Amino acid sequence: MDFDFSEEQNLLRDSVERFCADGYPSLEARQARTREPMGFSEANWGKLAELGVCGLPFSEEDGGFGGGAVETMIVMEAIGRNLAVEPVFASGVLGATAIRLGADSDQKARWLPGLIEGTTRLTLAHTERQSRYDLHDVATKARREGSHYVLDGQKSVVLNADSAGLIVVSARLSGERRDRHGIGLFVVPADAPGVTIEAYPTQDGGRAAEVAFANVAVGADAVLGDSEDGLPLLVRVAEHGIAALAAEALGSMSALHALTVDYLKQRKQFGVTVGSFQALQHRAVDMLIALEQARSMAIYGAMMVDSADAAERAAALSAVKVQVNKACRFLGQEAVQLHGGIGMTMEYIGAHHFKRLAMIEYQLGDTPYHLRRVADDGGLIAA
Repeated sequence: MDFDFSEEQNLLRDSVERFCADGYPSLEARQARTREPMGFSEANWGKLAELGVCGLPFSEEDGGFGGGAVETMIVMEAIGRNLAVEPVFASGVLGATAIRLGADSDQKARWLPGLIEGTTRLTLAHTERQSRYDLHDVATKARREGSHYVLDGQKSVVLNADSAGLIVVSARLSGERRDRHGIGLFVVPADAPGVTIEAYPTQDGGRAAEVAFANVAVGADAVLGDSEDGLPLLVRVAEHGIAALAAEALGSMSALHALTVDYLKQRKQFGVTVGSFQALQHRAVDMLIALEQARSMAIYGAMMVDSADAAERAAALSAVKVQVNKACRFLGQEAVQLHGGIGMTMEYIGAHHFKRLAMIEYQLGDTPYHLRRVADDGGLIAA
C-alpha cells in the first residue's frame, strides 16, 4: 500500500508548515497570540482561510476544497508541531464535520459561505458536568413550541466558544438522560438571547467556556438531520475529532522528540554530552519507537474514519485513541525526565508540548474509556 502523499497533499503540507513557521517562530510569539482577546490571532485565522484550511472539509460542489481525512491529518499535524492556537480543531474539525454530515442543502447554502471564508466560526457543545465521555448522556432539554425549538441546559468545556459565531448543541427532546434515542443537534447563534458564555483559558494555552442556554429559541431550520436521532451524527463528529487529535498529537510528539534529542546532544555532564550515555540513547530510541507507533495509528485513524461499517469504525478509532494516548503520556514524561529541571519550566517550549499532550490524552475519551470500548467490541481482530 502506498502511503506517500499526492502532489496536492504535499503542497497543502508545505503551505500550512510555512504559515506555522511564520506565525509561530518562537514561544514568545505563541504566548503573544494567547494573550489576544479571543486567545488567538484574527489575522492568522484570515491567513488560514486564504490557504483554504477553513474550506478544506467541504466538497467542491458546496464551494469548498474537497479535502478528506488525510488532508485534515496533514493540517492537524502541522498545528500540533507548532502548537498553533487558532481554533482549527473546534471549528474546522468538530463544527465543520457536524455541518458537512448533517446539514441539508439549504442549511449549507446559509452557513458554508461564511465558514469557508473564515468570517464565521463554529464549535461543538456536547459535554456536560455529569456526562464524562458518554455522548448519549444529555441532560440539556429541547422542547417543540409551534415552529420553533426552545433549549434549556448547560454545557461544559466548550472549545473556543467565546470566538464562535455558531454553536452546535446536543439537546434531548425525549427520553431519559442516558437514553440513546431522543437526542437532537441544533445550530445556535452564539449571540442568541438566552445564551451565556463564561470563557476561560485552558492549561495548554487554548480557550474553553461554560455555556448556558435559558429559553433559547431556534427555528426548525436549525436542526441537523433527525431532531430525535442525532446521536449517530454526534458519534461521527467525535470519531473525526479523534482522528484529528491523533494527528495533532503526532505533530507535537515529533517536535518534542526532536527537542529532546537535540538537548541530549548539547547538555554536558562530567565533561561530555549526556547523549553519549548509552542508557539515555536507549530512552531516546524508546521515544522514537512510541512516536512511530503513534504515526501508524494516526494514519490508520485517517483511513478508517470514513469506513461504512459503524462497528468496525468505532473499534478502530477507539484503538487509535488508546495507542496515541499512551504515546502522549510516555513521550511527555520521558522528555521531561531527559531534560531535567528545564523540562518543566514555562519559559521552555518543551513544557508547553508536554501540557498539550496531557490535554489531548483526556479529550474525547481517556485510555481506560476507549480500552473498554475496544474490549466490548471484541478487539480489532476477531478471535
